[in-house]
Amino acid sequence: MLLSAPLMLVIIGLGSLLAQWLAWLLKIPAILPLLLLGVVLGPVTHVIQPDALFGDLLFPLVSISVAIILFEGALTLRVDEVRGLGGVVRNLVTIGMLVTFAVISLACWWLLGFEPELAALVGAVTVVTGPTVIAPLMRVVRPNAAINQVLRWEGIVIDPVGAIFTLLVFEFITLREHAESLTHLFWTLGETAAAGLVLGSVFGYVLGVALRRVWIPAYLQNLGVLAVMLTAFGLSNALADESGMLTVTVMGIWLANMRDVDTTDILAFKEELSAILISALFIILAARLDIHALIEMGWPLIGLLLVVQFIARPLCIAVSTWRSSLHWRDRLLLCWISPRGIVAAAVSSLFALTLQRMNYPQADKLVTVVFAIIIGTVVLQSLTSRGIARALRVQQKTPRGVLIIGANSVARMVAKVLMKQDIPVRLTDSSWEYYRQARMDGIPAYYGNAWSEHAENFLDLSGVSQVLALSPNRHQNALAVYHFGHIFGREKVYAVRSGPALKGARSQENSRFQRHEVLFSSDATYSKLSSLLAKGAVIKATHLSESFGWIDYLEKNSGVLPLFAVRENDTLVVLKDGNTPPVPCTLIALVQNEA
Repeated sequence: MLLSAPLMLVIIGLGSLLAQWLAWLLKIPAILPLLLLGVVLGPVTHVIQPDALFGDLLFPLVSISVAIILFEGALTLRVDEVRGLGGVVRNLVTIGMLVTFAVISLACWWLLGFEPELAALVGAVTVVTGPTVIAPLMRVVRPNAAINQVLRWEGIVIDPVGAIFTLLVFEFITLREHAESLTHLFWTLGETAAAGLVLGSVFGYVLGVALRRVWIPAYLQNLGVLAVMLTAFGLSNALADESGMLTVTVMGIWLANMRDVDTTDILAFKEELSAILISALFIILAARLDIHALIEMGWPLIGLLLVVQFIARPLCIAVSTWRSSLHWRDRLLLCWISPRGIVAAAVSSLFALTLQRMNYPQADKLVTVVFAIIIGTVVLQSLTSRGIARALRVQQKTPRGVLIIGANSVARMVAKVLMKQDIPVRLTDSSWEYYRQARMDGIPAYYGNAWSEHAENFLDLSGVSQVLALSPNRHQNALAVYHFGHIFGREKVYAVRSGPALKGARSQENSRFQRHEVLFSSDATYSKLSSLLAKGAVIKATHLSESFGWIDYLEKNSGVLPLFAVRENDTLVVLKDGNTPPVPCTLIALVQNEA
């Protein structure tokens, strides 16, 4: 029975919400429940029928959605960060990417009987991992710093780089169909690449100048950027077929690397828009999967998955880590972890639709193979990577780092003292001035909201065990408590009191958050701490022992506010109201009598 169009749209919306909520609840990459739910709603139950729902609008809908996803990914690629990457990461996104492409392409040609061009397209699409699947996996696996850095930066950089490479391979395949000779083919390919590079650079530069000189009012910036990006996409496709994807990717990279152009708000908007598009898009695309074609491929498809996992990735790591300082145990875990993500699924679906419109043979199998690789790598590696890391003894020790929400004067002072006790600390703040001051003080810091999608991909939480919300903004502290309470557990997240306790109805509404406002003493509000430090109070560390305990310490120091205790095993204990420090320990306290 074919449901009405409004009802199918409602089901897609509710399904998107359900899949994202399940990903949050189970702490797994969102791509997995989205794809599985799409399969259930599509080929299994036939509740969602995308071709009947959208008709001729399906291709432009997917095309525009993929363009926005690629543009958002390109906005995160900064050239200065790539220059600072280690040699291993640079190798992974260059020669390692080419090795992966070659191995998977040959496997598709040999095992699945694909035409060489289509096999090459599968190989190109599946070189991309992406931060959206790597970041959640790193929090679970908790590998050592070397592995964590390599995998994170590989996922971040290969997202736009792999997308550009895939686009060029796709252009080569599609243009070859219409080329009269090899010379004509390369000439046409050059025209398409030139259109993408030139238009992307021009539109990126003009848009950057407009933002820098405030030609667009603040409340219209997000809409303006989206409109200009779509204009560039449409114009590029009109001038040179299928060049629009390259144009928006180049445009995003150009915009991200212009001086004095703040893309923070734009990126936040694009993240929210991409999350909505990805959620709906993946359910729609998965609903178009042909389960019978997947089953018919049978053992050759399983063989391809084995090649991806046990041949392509190990060869990529072997080439990329040649003569590097990485231990063999680190290299083995790198050989195992390489889940495919959002870009692979979205781009392959768009290319499949394009090839189907061209009546290209076996085009309908492209999405089936790519989605099988995505589901296979994500499921297999999510279930096994932690055990393999433990067996190889490359997991970090029990995390003892601290994430501090806020980079204000109080947060910076606390961070400095904790760092002197060898406690790993990272500050986060959406204020550029506070962020700059933290970096000048030598404190690791993240600029932006710690609960944003950008932070999900770029903020490393693998070594964090506790979260301290030290912002003067009660709303920000509450968001941090709710977000990180789910990740680390409610007993590991604390907030400073932003003011006196709320009463009446507001007290009942905020009772859940108030249970976390337990940092230090009951009267230790942010304003009080800030005032004491401004008047000359200091935060100092003192060793307490059996011979010099808490009572002896109080006799020597008046006006003391205990903050933390560091046990002999280097465990950090947050001292809440009424708690006395354990002995022996190193007591960290705010001392007023030295003012």
